[in-house]
Amino acid sequence: MKNLPQKVRSRKLSSRVDLTAMVSVSFLLIIFFMVVGELSKPKIMDLSLPYNDPKWDNVTHCGIGVDNRLITILLDGNNKVITYSGLLYYPIESPKKLNYGQNGIRKELEKKRKRILEYSASIGRYKNGPIVIIKPSKKSNFKNLIDILDEMAITRIDTYVIVPEFTPEETKLLALN
Repeated sequence: MKNLPQKVRSRKLSSRVDLTAMVSVSFLLIIFFMVVGELSKPKIMDLSLPYNDPKWDNVTHCGIGVDNRLITILLDGNNKVITYSGLLYYPIESPKKLNYGQNGIRKELEKKRKRILEYSASIGRYKNGPIVIIKPSKKSNFKNLIDILDEMAITRIDTYVIVPEFTPEETKLLALN
């Protein structure tokens, strides 16, 4: 008898597929697209612009636009605080020397905030609150600046800025007080 060729049996391969790597990649892709989607959302910011009324020209509009909402706080040495409303050369209220604390600057800021919000509501701008400009002098200390920032949080004033430069008129005002 001849040797007949034997049947070659093929090896059966496992039918299980390991999807561990595929799951890891898919989770990484999901996380990536979630982060990209969150970062690509537009960020908005409130912008305070003057009240635009055609019957007022640029010269006579003092008291109508942003300048009616301005409160400037000058910080000087020896815990001295001077504040005024509006523009210094055309103030709504004359400059006042105040103390820190509940009966000083806080009471004044709350009074001015209430007046400005009432004014804004009267012209139909309900969200327009005060704009505070904080100007620390070189003589003021860091504690005074932190105290004023605390007062901004306590009196719920959202729009404020710290400006290190003084105008010549403000320098004279600090020297007089």
